[in-house]
Order: sequence, then C-alpha cells, then structure tokens
Amino acid sequence: MSRPTLTLDEVGMDPFATFATWLKDASETEPNDPNAMALATVDGAGMPDVRMVLLKGLDAAGFVFYTNFESAKGEELLGQPRAGLCFHWKTQRRQVRVRGPVEIVSQDEADAYYASRPRGSRIGAWASDQSRPLTDRSLLEARIAELEDRFGPDGEIARPARWSGFRVRPLEIEFWQHGTYRLHDRFRFTRAGVDAATWDVARLYP
Repeated sequence: MSRPTLTLDEVGMDPFATFATWLKDASETEPNDPNAMALATVDGAGMPDVRMVLLKGLDAAGFVFYTNFESAKGEELLGQPRAGLCFHWKTQRRQVRVRGPVEIVSQDEADAYYASRPRGSRIGAWASDQSRPLTDRSLLEARIAELEDRFGPDGEIARPARWSGFRVRPLEIEFWQHGTYRLHDRFRFTRAGVDAATWDVARLYP
C-alpha cells in the first residue's frame, strides 16, 4: 500500500480522534489483533523491558490495558509509573507511539472489564502467578482444575485483588506514516500536563 504525503489538515488537532480513526482503519486490514501494542517499562534499576499487550480501552483520559499487578510489568509500573506504547500496523504502513505517566483504573472499570472476559480467562487470572517460575505446567493445570471445581460451572468468579488495569495518560503521541525512499511523515503531539486541553503539534524530519 502506498499513500500520499500526510498533511497536518489530515492529522487534525485532536490526537485521540486521529488515533481512533487509524485504529478503525487497521481493524479493517490487519489479520490479527489491530489493538496489539508494545508496552515499554523500566524496573527499579532503570533496565528497560517491553512486551506485547492488548489495548482494551480508549477515552479522552488515555489508553487502557489490564494485567496482574504481581507480574513483571505490573510491578515495574507500580514502582515506576511511566510507560511507552507503540502500535504498528503493517498493512496500513502506519505507526503510533505514546509516552506518559500511568494510573490505575477505577475499581468499577476493572470489575466491568473482568466480568466481560471469558470464564476460562477469569479462572486463569486466579490460577496464574504471572511472571513467576513454574517448574512444571502440570502444576498450573492442577490449580486450574481445582479452581474450576471451587467456582463450579455457573458460580460467580470475583476479580482477584491483584488483577486490574492501567491507563497511560499521554503527554506525547506521535503519528508515523510510511513514505517512499524512507521519507516518512511524522507528526508529534505534546502537551504540558495530562489534564491540559490543548496540544502542540510539530512535523518531524523522517
């Protein structure tokens, strides 16, 4: 897919609206998980870490994903509450990068999303000591079987206290679109604070 040069008029002045449009475009062409994003964090020693997660919410406050607080990413975000995101849509030849502080979503938000998950995923949230060493997979499978018996086929499965969500509150959002001869189009939005209503935007060299 080749695209004409991206202009500021096309990008607009609302990066959340532009992101929603690009995500919709990607959902029509990407074969799997257009909401997949690379999540970058750092640990207490400043060592970077990155993994793929799924975007599960987008609103005027930011980008939401869910995890186990006791996982590596959960502990890193609780200790260093800042993150970077990167969405890459190969079929669209587009990329979006996001940087900003993170906050924990409300209990109501976490409960509502958890309740929407498949039953097996809800049991999995109880069963998995995410990111911890597992000597044999049979131990995990035995724990799942035990939990299935405990909750029964129709019993309520409450959200574990260690499982919730984070919201990245962007201070910077960059839109990248492929250009011929690597002369890509890049527009970077920045704002002074997470509650600032207005954004500054600049075109960047490729």
